[in-house]
Amino acid sequence: MPTDLLIHAPQPHTIGVLVLTLVALVLFTRENISLETSSFFVLCMLVIGFQIFPYQQSDGGFFPVSSFFLGFGNEALVAVCALMIAGQALVRTGATEPVGRFLAKMWGISPSLSLLITLIVGAVLSSFINNTPIVVLLLPVLINVSLKTGQSPSGTLMPMGLATLLGGMSTTIGTSTNLLVVKVAEGLGVPEFGMFDFALPVIMASVLAILYLWLVVPRIIPERLPPLRDTSPRVFTAELKINEGSFADNKTLADIRDKLDGKISISRIVRGDNLSIATLPDVVIHAGDRLVVTDTPDNLREYEVELGASLYTGRKQVGESNPLSAGDQSIAELVITSGSLLDRVRVGDARLETKFGLTLLAIHSHGKETSAMSKGVNDRVIHQGDVLLVQGSNEAIKAVKKSGSLLLLDGGEELPHTEKAPIALAVMAAVVALAAFNIMPIAVSATVGCFVLIATGCLRWHDATRALSTQVVLIIVASLALGSALMATGGADFLANVFVVTTHALAPGMVLGILMLVMAILTNVVSNNATAVIGTPIAVSIAQRMGMPVEPFVLAVLFGANLSYATPMAYKTNLLVMNAGGYKFNDFVRVGIPLALIMWLSLTGLLTWIYQLY
Repeated sequence: MPTDLLIHAPQPHTIGVLVLTLVALVLFTRENISLETSSFFVLCMLVIGFQIFPYQQSDGGFFPVSSFFLGFGNEALVAVCALMIAGQALVRTGATEPVGRFLAKMWGISPSLSLLITLIVGAVLSSFINNTPIVVLLLPVLINVSLKTGQSPSGTLMPMGLATLLGGMSTTIGTSTNLLVVKVAEGLGVPEFGMFDFALPVIMASVLAILYLWLVVPRIIPERLPPLRDTSPRVFTAELKINEGSFADNKTLADIRDKLDGKISISRIVRGDNLSIATLPDVVIHAGDRLVVTDTPDNLREYEVELGASLYTGRKQVGESNPLSAGDQSIAELVITSGSLLDRVRVGDARLETKFGLTLLAIHSHGKETSAMSKGVNDRVIHQGDVLLVQGSNEAIKAVKKSGSLLLLDGGEELPHTEKAPIALAVMAAVVALAAFNIMPIAVSATVGCFVLIATGCLRWHDATRALSTQVVLIIVASLALGSALMATGGADFLANVFVVTTHALAPGMVLGILMLVMAILTNVVSNNATAVIGTPIAVSIAQRMGMPVEPFVLAVLFGANLSYATPMAYKTNLLVMNAGGYKFNDFVRVGIPLALIMWLSLTGLLTWIYQLY
């Protein structure tokens, strides 16, 4: 073995940072510990450790502990936050609504061709916009199509979600992971990547991937039913007209409730044409009175029989010629999205009834359904991707949908649209164009774009702050701090040396492929941002040790960290799709592993060919 490939014993600080890195990776996989808490813990451990045990650098000076906080002002983080806000403006103004309506019409013409167009449109849009609002846009469209056609959405929702991840890989602003890798690599002396510098290999590899998602996945994915669908029948408002000589005739309201074991909920008593009687327990009900009741069809029929009443809607008796039709109350399924006011909020603190006029019936989270009447449900914390089954008036549900606080899964109504939509689209196009033509950095153009969006009324300040994710901010800052510690203490060099020694007999292209595979495995069990930031300095060190071009190894980290297809927790949109479509964990494994292998093999071969790593 060449002497330059010998592994030297690491220093104490290096060992400490490596151990903390391992601890961080373990913490990031724990579902019972939030990513924010894990990230903040890592940051605090670095600060405390280097404060108590100062690290002396080769120039004689001590490593400044304050440098661990520089991540809060990192250009990549600023760009990520600004782009999240700009994406929120597109959602709030309904700027992408025409796309959804076009796709909805296409599904009525040719479902197979429409699926292909949906995959391509989702991938293209995600190249320039964070894929979360794209998934939020397309989920209701696809679910509504499945409801109208009577087909399961299983074969469409997952392919759509994964297609947006493919598109996000192709530009520097496609995902926060891309921005982080590019900026961290730039800080390590790697030439700056332009917006479309690595689009070609991604597009070439994505052709195979899109074909797989279009032709193969709908045939191999098991049929799943959307969560909570029909777990509670729809609620109707109707009138029970009391017949003469029936049980309820000349009985008090308390007697009627006792007869029905307290199940009946009477909102109003109408006597004569329009006289309303207070619903007090001692009120005597007479023949001809009408009890206004809201309940399920089965319960309404039971009340009709038990009380000897006639069931009415409006002024017509219910029967085959006049069946029950939905009244003011209905059931809806709402998904907690990124930036929602209810994300990471206790059920007891959500106050759905007072804030939105909605009654929570059940919660569906990570494949498990829980009734809202279950013991201790008020202490449960709602997370992004959870599905809430709620009951409320049509107006209340419509108001929630327009507010953008929650994603309505039925997609029956048009998405919000305002006259500000053209402005939001123009601003987003300008942000991308200014960065693409190197007129100004993406962090600058996106920040200015956010100001224009707020100044023109496309976005309100509380919408802008809701768009920011504490989870994303802290994981980026902690990962940047950890990466800085790995570089300063020689930890990155140590890991790179171990990697090179282990793979020294292999061709450079195979070494690059193994590096990308390691990143792909990590990104499916820990945060992709953490994987990217920790992996980038190691990739630079590996390339330098091998005397090879640095760019392909940096791209291997970038691509590998984006191959988050095989588990639902690998990326936030995976969770949205999982809960919306009722998928199981194994469904992602079944579909995601072949997709990751297609992209891994294709991208490894393309990078090897482009950079001649023979």
